Amino acid sequence: MVDNSACNPELVLAHKFSEVSHLLQWHSKDVAIYALGVGACGRDGVDTDELKYVYHENGQQFIKVLPTFSTLFSLEVMSELSVVRSLRFDARLMLHGQQYIEIYKPLPVNASIHNKVTLAGLHDKGKASVLELETRSYAKESGELLSMNRTSVFLRGAGGFSDPSKPFTYSNYPVNQTSMKIPKIRPFAGLYREMNFYDASFSASFELLFCFWQALLYRLSGDYNPLHSDPMIGKAAGLARCLTTMLLQRLIMIILILRLWLHLMQNFGLPLLVSSSFASQTSMSIYALLSHVHRFSRPILHGLCTLGFAARAIIRCICKGDPDMIKSIFARFLLHVYPGEALITEMWIEDLKVIYQVKVKERNREVLAGYVQLHQLAAPL
Repeated sequence: MVDNSACNPELVLAHKFSEVSHLLQWHSKDVAIYALGVGACGRDGVDTDELKYVYHENGQQFIKVLPTFSTLFSLEVMSELSVVRSLRFDARLMLHGQQYIEIYKPLPVNASIHNKVTLAGLHDKGKASVLELETRSYAKESGELLSMNRTSVFLRGAGGFSDPSKPFTYSNYPVNQTSMKIPKIRPFAGLYREMNFYDASFSASFELLFCFWQALLYRLSGDYNPLHSDPMIGKAAGLARCLTTMLLQRLIMIILILRLWLHLMQNFGLPLLVSSSFASQTSMSIYALLSHVHRFSRPILHGLCTLGFAARAIIRCICKGDPDMIKSIFARFLLHVYPGEALITEMWIEDLKVIYQVKVKERNREVLAGYVQLHQLAAPL
């Protein structure tokens, strides 16, 4: 367990990231590879609604760029968190919690940009902390602001640096940017062309089966975390899961017996063979051991790949295939996805906001939820 008692939140928030290391360049090839990585043309290689992301008859310089392509701009900053002053955490326990995106101009097919990275939020959650990083991306030549990505990471074991009765919390953005509620009405199972767009109860769903090699393709866009590609991780995870099945009940029983025995000894004034602090530390150690046991049976899909799929579904079903209609995107990552599983994106329209929820069909579990803010509504067909 990392000791964060000496963490100074003011020093953390005052940290300055170097702009020199955040120069990026991409070409039409990178745009097309990303689109294929998030499932474009996955059902039909000549789908006219999605072919525009990978091919144009007048040349590759005219293909369209998905707005979620901008999430790639903030990947490198994750590796620099270890240099943030006064913040201690175990990188192996870091989880991607949320992503918020604002698109200010349609992303160019070929471009060079530079990023300005700042810390937008810090929250003490007791046994963990939430760190929020804001990446603003500017065109290198014109200096125009193209996009902003705010990434929220959950740092397990990095909390406890403030008064538990009044935990430290700071955000430099409006709270409503990360608030949403899934409607209770049932989504209609159909595509945009089959619906009355202006119906107040408009909703839709879109299903796509991800290929087993989807994570291997998506990683070519820059996220090379072996969790998404190395089969040895899956094998080790499978063995860990089998061992957990046999040992979990026994470990939990040990914890309960240990604490019950300590409680009885204290109440009846009997001598303790171990100190209360030792018992507490033993219990925490067992819980820590369980928390390090991998919960995945094989390599998993990138969370941002799932987000790209959801954005594609909304553009296809709600925006008549026009990616430039998207103004902002919010996503909350809920659960992992295995390559090869079918994803269903459910959508509801509220004014200019599209609320969405992504489920894994085979497990009937929600894996992603959020909203997309539109510039305007598309005209009905």
